[in-house]
Amino acid sequence: MKRIKLTVSYDGTNYHGWQIQNNGITIESELNRALTDLFGTEIIVTGASRTDAGVHAIGNVAVFDVETRMPAEKIAYALNARLPEDIIVQTSEEVSDDFHPRHCDCEKTYEYRILNRKMPLPNVRLNSHFICYDLNIELMKEAASCFIGYHDFKSFCAAGSQVQDTHRTIYSLEVNKYDDMITIRVRGNGFLYNMVRIIAGTLIEVGKGRIKPEDIENIISGADRKLAGPTAPAKGLTLVEIRYKK
Repeated sequence: MKRIKLTVSYDGTNYHGWQIQNNGITIESELNRALTDLFGTEIIVTGASRTDAGVHAIGNVAVFDVETRMPAEKIAYALNARLPEDIIVQTSEEVSDDFHPRHCDCEKTYEYRILNRKMPLPNVRLNSHFICYDLNIELMKEAASCFIGYHDFKSFCAAGSQVQDTHRTIYSLEVNKYDDMITIRVRGNGFLYNMVRIIAGTLIEVGKGRIKPEDIENIISGADRKLAGPTAPAKGLTLVEIRYKK
């Protein structure tokens, strides 16, 4: 029996998120279908990050167990022939039997994209959030620095989360603007339900002048979801990378 790790990229526009749902097609269900077809036996993957409906990924991770003589690195090619064009397995590799994508120590990197111009652009409409009025990028950068470190991020966790411990560590949070595109890139040891989208929504409020950069520390320490900004739309969010520690 082999344990195979997949690195998966996808455009989440047409899917009801990662996790299998009764009301629609998901990334997980498409991977299970393609793997079951490939190996002729039921395969169920375990994913690292259960991204929401509309969220994209460049480097999400999934594992599965299978009896096969097929070289691990060839599985990606065979799978891509069976997957829709908006889901692509970038790599496939054999890992140790005790590797679990959610239980092993890792760093996750997300990016939130904001198209900031007078008129929208149709070619980026599916993977960025459009805002027509000017955002103050310098204020957003100043506010971003307040998130770095180990904090209780309860104010940035959506209602309905079952997690008990809302403490997380953010290693870096960068806000940059290239032409008309603002990117918010955050790297941490894990994220709460909708945490990155709430951080993005809060930074957008800072850019509008509705929240001051110096207010961020009080929002974090207040541990109250009502204190933070709105949850930014899903389509602007991409899971960039999951890097596992040796």
